[in-house]
Amino acid sequence: MYDTRTNFIIGFHGCEKQVRDALLVIPDVIRKSEEPFDWLGHGMYFWENNEQRAMEFAVDKKSRGKIKDPAIIGSVLQLGYCCDFLDSRFTQLLVTYYKILKDRYEKLGKPLPRNQDVTSDKNGDKLLRHLDCAVIELMHSEIEKEYKRDKATKGYSDLKIFDSTRGVFMEGGAVFEGAGISKKGHIQICIRNSNCIKGFFLPRREIEFLPT
Repeated sequence: MYDTRTNFIIGFHGCEKQVRDALLVIPDVIRKSEEPFDWLGHGMYFWENNEQRAMEFAVDKKSRGKIKDPAIIGSVLQLGYCCDFLDSRFTQLLVTYYKILKDRYEKLGKPLPRNQDVTSDKNGDKLLRHLDCAVIELMHSEIEKEYKRDKATKGYSDLKIFDSTRGVFMEGGAVFEGAGISKKGHIQICIRNSNCIKGFFLPRREIEFLPT
């Protein structure tokens, strides 16, 4: 009953400046990430209330030659029916689909995908999340198949299709020696249903409210 997120939140997306400008003019043309290592499965990614991390992400992509002109765009989001991995019900759901994936790979005699480090990351944060992505995408795929089967045979389904996924990530190592807080801790949002994106905006700089 409380799984549908009706409140609005702010997200920031790091990207090429050309992509940012295009979204401001034509917001209905949305490109979703479909990389095999996406942390929360396929969709459009946002840093929740974290403008700085979005820009850091874009700058990092420039350093790797992925984009030329780093920029960020803000968005008003409504997560809808959200697979929120801060909720233990959904992490348990993920365990179920991991077992299904593992069983399928064993029957095929193939090794499971693995989360992997990249050579430039000294913190061992497993930035390439092949296993996580495979499990999450299997979950979405199986739920959608069953939903369509129900609709075709019964005319309705008790299942609901996830509009978004959300997770918290500890990244970048400890903020100071012995700390339990990480330098790059953040909440990430993956939007699957583009109707959850209510609009884009160009972030503005804060100004002095009461001039001296």
